[in-house]
Amino acid sequence: MIAATRFQKEITPVMINEIRRKNANSVANGALVLPLLVLIGVQFFDNKQIKSEQDMATVRTRYMVNEAAALDDEAAIRALEDKFAAAFNAGDIDGMMKNYIADESLVVFDVVPPRQHLGADAYHDAWVGFFAHFTGTPKIAISDLGITVDGNLGFSHSIQHVTGIDKQGHAVDRTVRVTDGYRKIGGKWLIVLEHVSVPVDLKTGRPDLSSKP
Repeated sequence: MIAATRFQKEITPVMINEIRRKNANSVANGALVLPLLVLIGVQFFDNKQIKSEQDMATVRTRYMVNEAAALDDEAAIRALEDKFAAAFNAGDIDGMMKNYIADESLVVFDVVPPRQHLGADAYHDAWVGFFAHFTGTPKIAISDLGITVDGNLGFSHSIQHVTGIDKQGHAVDRTVRVTDGYRKIGGKWLIVLEHVSVPVDLKTGRPDLSSKP
């Protein structure tokens, strides 16, 4: 009882007030820290969201630029095929060859012998022989042209219909399938690989030169 009474006497009103003041300060400090932590968290979240939105905007911009470039390249390849057809219909072999790479790297698999033409000069000579079979100038129409572009490389597939009159006075009407490979060299698209084909009737071994899709 004596020890308890002494302890009770030692806890004075001043001490109680000091304890209350410290508790109040702790509560006040806690009340300040909590909003600060919330503010820091909100700012961190906002910064992260802004960074994410900026990254998305960059991705969208790059995508739009790439899409625009691909459309421009596709338009350039379509223009190349149009120029080829125009030169063909004018009987302008040199104009036709301007659409091909002008060196020995050109590879062409043809539908008639020889099996292949290696190099621009060889293919030029093949076209000279082709036109020599006709009376007047044959005509070509290109349809179903599909184009794919990836960077500086591209390829296309098309149906090409050739008509004319041969030296014997017979009508020529041929439909072939053409696959072209392109490279963009010095900002200009050129054909570097060409494959011409026709379906073959396996029963007779004869080519189908008028086949329709």
